[in-house]
Amino acid sequence: MDCIFCKIANGEIPSEKVFEDELCVAFKDLDPQAPSHILVIPKEHIESAACIDSSNSAVIAHIFEVISSIARDNGFDNGFRVVSNCGESAGQSVMHLHFHILSGRDFAWPPG
Repeated sequence: MDCIFCKIANGEIPSEKVFEDELCVAFKDLDPQAPSHILVIPKEHIESAACIDSSNSAVIAHIFEVISSIARDNGFDNGFRVVSNCGESAGQSVMHLHFHILSGRDFAWPPG
């Protein structure tokens, strides 16, 4: 499989990691869309949110615990946004489930 996020998770491609454990990795986005932009990915290859099921949902719950911890540790006290694009038409450019944590600026709704 030629998945860039699998290669980051396996340490084959360097990244600026902010968190890692046996289930997931969090690292700074190379093309930040906010002053703070961190990606959190499962180490297991899951293509998108459409592929979450009972066999992998515990990993996703863990990732949201990690997101909360990252937000606390990085002082995102004024708020943060968590985004996961699902499919090409929704803007998913890497077909490996990932969650964007964005903070450091105000966000509008709808996002556009």
